Amino acid sequence: MTQHRERNKNLGLAELIAIALGGMVGGGIFTILGISVSLIGNLTPIAIIIGGLIASLAAYSYVKLGLYYKDEGATYSFFKRTYPSSNFSASAIGWFIIFGYISTLALYAYTFSSYAISSTDFADNIWVRKSIAIGVIAIFTFINIWSVNGMGKIEDLMVYTKLIVLTIISVVLINHGTMDFGSFVENMSLDLKNSNAFSILIVASLTFVAYEGFQLVINAVNEMTNPQRNIPRAIYSAIALAVLIYVVISVGALFAIPTEEIIKNKEFALASGAGNILGSLGTNLVIFGAILATSSAISGTVFGSSRQMSVIAKDGYFPNILSKRKNNSPKNAIIAMALISSILILIGGLELILEFGSVTFLLVSLLMAIANFKIRQKTNSSTFLTVLSILGLSIGGILILYYELTNNWQQMIAIIIIYILLAVGAWKFSRS
Repeated sequence: MTQHRERNKNLGLAELIAIALGGMVGGGIFTILGISVSLIGNLTPIAIIIGGLIASLAAYSYVKLGLYYKDEGATYSFFKRTYPSSNFSASAIGWFIIFGYISTLALYAYTFSSYAISSTDFADNIWVRKSIAIGVIAIFTFINIWSVNGMGKIEDLMVYTKLIVLTIISVVLINHGTMDFGSFVENMSLDLKNSNAFSILIVASLTFVAYEGFQLVINAVNEMTNPQRNIPRAIYSAIALAVLIYVVISVGALFAIPTEEIIKNKEFALASGAGNILGSLGTNLVIFGAILATSSAISGTVFGSSRQMSVIAKDGYFPNILSKRKNNSPKNAIIAMALISSILILIGGLELILEFGSVTFLLVSLLMAIANFKIRQKTNSSTFLTVLSILGLSIGGILILYYELTNNWQQMIAIIIIYILLAVGAWKFSRS
C-alpha cells in the first residue's frame, strides 16, 4: 500500500479508505475466528464489535496526533516529537512498533501456510506449516528487494479482489447454512449464560490485532487531499467497514459450520466448513481468499515496516547497518524483518504470535493515547475521550495478560521475556 501512495500524489477519501482496509483486512479475520469460537462460541460477533470499539478508541489519538503533527512517520515520529528530551521513550516506541509489525508479519505468513496446505495430507504437520510460512516471507522479501514497483502495481488489485472474495464467501456460507437466525440467537443466549463478561472482553482484546493497519492512512499525509478532513473520515470509515466485514464473515461461518468443527480446525476453519457445504469449489474459494488476503498484507507489511525500521535506525535506535539504502530501498531492514519474523514463527505457535501482536499494538496505542493526553490542548482533544482511550486500552492489555496467566502461564512467560529483551535493546541504544 505504501507503493500505492508513492504512485498517487493526490489521494482522495476513497483511496485512503482502501489503504486502511488493505492493511486491516489481512490474515487477522481468518486467524481470530477459530480461536474466538473456541473461547466464547456464538458470541464471537459481539467480541468483534467490541474489538472494533477498542480500535476506534485507539484511532482517536492517532487521528488527533496525525492532524497536529502531519508527519508521515506516524507512531514513532508522534512519540519522539511529543517527548523530544527522552531518548529512551523514542527508542522504546521504535522497538515496540517494529516488533509489533514483525509479529503481524509472522501471523499473516502462518495463516497463509495454514490455508495453503489445509486440503492436503500435511494440514496437521506443524513443521511443514512453519516451513511454508517462512518460505512465503522469503518470497515477498525477495520481491520487495528485487522489484518494489512490480509489487506496487498489483497491490490495489489484490486489496479490492480480496474484499470481493471475502464478501462472496460470507454470502455463500449464510445462504447455505443449516442454521436459521432464530436458532443463532438462541445459541447466542445459551453461550451468554455459559460465558462471562471477562471471556468476551478477552476475545475482544485479542481481536485488536485484526484492526491493526488503520495507521497507514497517516503515512500518506504528504500525498492526500485535505488531510484535516480526510484523515478522520478515512480512518473511522475503514474501521467501521472492517467491523462489518468481520461480523458478516463470522456470522456466515457460525451459520454454516458446526462450532466443534470451527474449534477443531481453528487455523483453517473457513476452508474446512466451506468444503463440507460446497465441496472442493467452496474449499478452493476460501483458500484463494485467505492466500490473497495474507499475500497483500505480507507485502504491505514488509514494505512499510522495513522503511520505518530504516528511519529508526537512522536516528540511532537500531544498528546503523539497517538504515542503509540502495536505490532508496532499505534492503538490510527488509532482510532483518524477514529473519526476525521467521525466528518468531519457529519458536512460537499461532496463539503466541496472535497474543504477542495484540498486546504489542494495544501497548503502542496506549502510548499514543498517553502522548495525546500530554498535549491534548494543542491537539484540541477531548479529555474524556482521551482518558477513556487510556483506560480501555489498559484494560485490554491487562485482560490478555490475565488470560495468559490463568490458561497458559508458560506462554505468558515467553511474552514477558520478549518484552524484557525489547526493553533492554531499546535502553541500550537510547544510551548510545
